[in-house]
Amino acid sequence: MTEAMYLDNPYLDLAEATVTAVGTDGGLYVDRSIFYPQGGGQPGDSGSIEWGTGFRTNIKNAIYSSDRSSILLVPEENQDLPEFGQTIIQHVDWARRHALMRMHTAMHLLSVVLPYPVTGGQVGIEEGRLDFDLPEGETVEKVSATEALNALIRADHAVTTEWITDAELAANPTLVKTMKVKPPTGAGRVRLVRIGTDIDLQPCGGTHVKSTGEIGEMHIAKIESKGRINRRVRLRFGPPAEAA
Repeated sequence: MTEAMYLDNPYLDLAEATVTAVGTDGGLYVDRSIFYPQGGGQPGDSGSIEWGTGFRTNIKNAIYSSDRSSILLVPEENQDLPEFGQTIIQHVDWARRHALMRMHTAMHLLSVVLPYPVTGGQVGIEEGRLDFDLPEGETVEKVSATEALNALIRADHAVTTEWITDAELAANPTLVKTMKVKPPTGAGRVRLVRIGTDIDLQPCGGTHVKSTGEIGEMHIAKIESKGRINRRVRLRFGPPAEAA
């Protein structure tokens, strides 16, 4: 089992851990991780580890084990690796992690501005996207949606987490906004991310900023048709290029 330290404190960018196994593919199993493992539309973290007498190994990704009980740090190719039982110091690429945190929280706000079922999504360091299932005949107006999004960001709502049981989630299915990807259950509890008192509440295992004001200005860059009623909305940092 790996302790997922990023769940309680996504701002940790340095922490010790112990190597509990080295996989046949070179992936490092650790007893606790500040690296987020890819999943739920969010990429895994990258960074490096220190170990031994001055060794440093670059980490290109973090992933779950097949049973999702452990987190593996995936090193870049042709690197020296620590052994079983070795103490390591984890360093997350903070600039990349923080960009993903800001984008992920902004995408939750986008699902408030556009209150339609979500059919897909991907968090990125420069661009995020959400796919929405719109009722036939409805459209998304880019400028007004951008304005509504930035109003929520500027309001600087607190972003917090809480936990409910699997049974509580089953009794409240409207908490789940995604149509195709369901939150993992079976562990007995599910993590929720709350924005403000009642702005948004939904299951999520990703990393987020502590308040919406930390996101900074965003804009809807593009809206694409992906079928008769499916719309892909692309979100980017800063003002639109024509307004920059």
